[in-house]
Amino acid sequence: MKKSLVVLLSTAMMASALVGCGGSKKETTAAETKAAETKAAESAQETTGAADGEKVWSIATDTVFKPFEYTNENNEFVGIDVDILAAIAEDQGFSYELNSLGWDAAVAAVQVGQADAIIAGATIKQERIDSGWIFSDGYYDATQTFVVAADSDIASFEDLKGQNVAVKNGTAGADFANSLKDQYGFTVSVFEDSPTMYQDVILGNSVACVEDTPIMASNIKEGGLALKIPEGMESEGAPYGFAIMDAKNQELLDMFNAGLANIKANGTYDEILAKYLGE
Repeated sequence: MKKSLVVLLSTAMMASALVGCGGSKKETTAAETKAAETKAAESAQETTGAADGEKVWSIATDTVFKPFEYTNENNEFVGIDVDILAAIAEDQGFSYELNSLGWDAAVAAVQVGQADAIIAGATIKQERIDSGWIFSDGYYDATQTFVVAADSDIASFEDLKGQNVAVKNGTAGADFANSLKDQYGFTVSVFEDSPTMYQDVILGNSVACVEDTPIMASNIKEGGLALKIPEGMESEGAPYGFAIMDAKNQELLDMFNAGLANIKANGTYDEILAKYLGE
């Protein structure tokens, strides 16, 4: 088996312990596409450890989407996505670079061919498939949940009537909120990142926000945020997927799927989840 290589490029790492949302996606403009090309080029570095002539796959990810990808107290880039990818690469014997670009730049890098694939807590949804994403098998099922201030008395969707809810642009959480706003009579404000969205609720400008449940639970526990998750205000859930956007990279997708099946069968997958989620 060839040795797998992980090169962690942390080009926009946040100092804060708060996270952004890996599920976030907005329409990529020409300027953003060009910026992604430049960012990917600036992030490139010499790869060592791979055999001469061996394919080294370029995989893009977010900078911070805890507990799926983030920098720990030892300044190591870690997380569920990071460990799953490493385990699959070891199982399948391929080498790769993991480029931490931030969500929008990561998506754009794959779209323009600067990266071969993305792993960043990306929800598998039809809108993305229709726009050219080619997903792996799902590797983690996540729900989205409404989150309220720690001292809030909001306990149901009915309590949101006449109120405002904060969402993050292009996310499954935003889709969930928008699917309910007319039925329950609330308005929606859109933000570009999770920390700002959280603060809008903490400051009382919005009565709730919507975030992926495992991300929110991790932030409240480890970040000490003055927020809470009401029971019964979550979505049915959808899986996260690894994705390519060019059929020429199908080999990588096939290896990911095969490796995912293997690490689930041999217990490695459960060990990774237990490490970060205590499951």
